[in-house]
Amino acid sequence: MRIPAQSVCTAIRDDIVAGVHERGSRLTEELLARRYGVSRVPVREALRTLEAEGFVVTRRHAGACVAEPSEQEAADLLEMRLLLEPLGASRAAQRRTEAHLKVLRGLVRLGQERARRGGSEDLRSLGGWFHETLAQATGSQALTSALTQLRHKIAWMYVVDAPPDPVESWAEHGAIVDAVTRGDGERARAVTALHTERSAVSHRLRFSGGADRAGGVRTSQHPVNMSGPRH
Repeated sequence: MRIPAQSVCTAIRDDIVAGVHERGSRLTEELLARRYGVSRVPVREALRTLEAEGFVVTRRHAGACVAEPSEQEAADLLEMRLLLEPLGASRAAQRRTEAHLKVLRGLVRLGQERARRGGSEDLRSLGGWFHETLAQATGSQALTSALTQLRHKIAWMYVVDAPPDPVESWAEHGAIVDAVTRGDGERARAVTALHTERSAVSHRLRFSGGADRAGGVRTSQHPVNMSGPRH
């Protein structure tokens, strides 16, 4: 059975974000195919997609390499997020479904409960699911894709500290859902802009030195999940 290039792309992207493939390191089709347990064809397609997304660059005499974004490029991502996240919330207020609202409310309840108890790792995952669901609720494939790609890149370039007051942060998530539920696009935009601006201070650049120029793939095996893309 041919494994979809999308699944291979997701696996490589996840490993780039996690630092398995380090900044500037080479991404050879043969090594990647062996690592993910696939043929070179889906790897080649995945690398083209990742290059279009900005995670990979093609260098003369070196081939595909993990991109090395500048500090300015990293700063631009946070500015783009400040523009796109409020837009997404506004669109979600107009286009969300009852299924979206059910998931968003459930995530807010869990987030607020975990915030009161403490548990930053759970909160990080819940926050990611919350913003992913909010992006899906925009009803726009282009906007959903842009927001998803933006979150991937920010996770790649930044270490995100836990908010100083998790309870307050999840109260802001709740306010976003309240506005989206009421269909109040302007309110959703405003509270999301405030939430996004406040969360920006928790981001620290994670640029690491010493990329593995010789190969760029660590030795552990990482077969592609046949069931579909990972999140």
